[in-house]
Amino acid sequence: MNRRDSLRSIAAAGAVATAGCLGVLGGSGRTVLDPPEQDLSAAAHPSHGDELPAVEFSDPIAGEEIATSDFEGERAMLLTFFYTNCPDGVCPALILRLRRAQEVAAEEGYIENSAFLPITFDPERDTAPVLEEYATQQGVNLEAGNWHFLRPESYEAGQTAIEEEFGLKIEKVYDSDYENLEYTFPHYGLILLANKQGVVERAYPSGSTVDIERIVADFERVVTA
Repeated sequence: MNRRDSLRSIAAAGAVATAGCLGVLGGSGRTVLDPPEQDLSAAAHPSHGDELPAVEFSDPIAGEEIATSDFEGERAMLLTFFYTNCPDGVCPALILRLRRAQEVAAEEGYIENSAFLPITFDPERDTAPVLEEYATQQGVNLEAGNWHFLRPESYEAGQTAIEEEFGLKIEKVYDSDYENLEYTFPHYGLILLANKQGVVERAYPSGSTVDIERIVADFERVVTA
């Protein structure tokens, strides 16, 4: 049984277990948001109603290990994948969308009910000092305690985990078009929104181009449910 089939079996069991609680959450009883217009259930990555993969990576700035399961029952999560040497603006656009949601969380008073988890797939270059500088450049508030830059222990470990758990293939591209960069990465642009139960509410496969306020509005509905 592959990861997607396994998730669907778990989801089916969960739907039966929560049949008496459909008034708590919308849609299937596991989600706050109704299914999206675009059906992504056949995609390799998690989508509406799937369990958010349970992964654990280092937060090198805070000096601690962070697992997605740490937030279940307490915080809604926005998660994406990036690297600081991104040459074409895709990764900053992804970070911008998470940062805007972080700002709204502070404005509306649900800092402690939210978590923002950008995962780098370039741990060789994205060290703690680099990530701290990047946070400043991107206007991220690390002091809020709800933002964690996550960093696999190695490129290979990240490549394996991201492909096996999130269905995204990570591969270095040695491209002479960028004189100052030894290598770059293809851009997947995926943003995942998960509720406090660790269930995916929205997958935005082209997250860098999705309207910022749409993501923020979805996040607000989920985090305040």
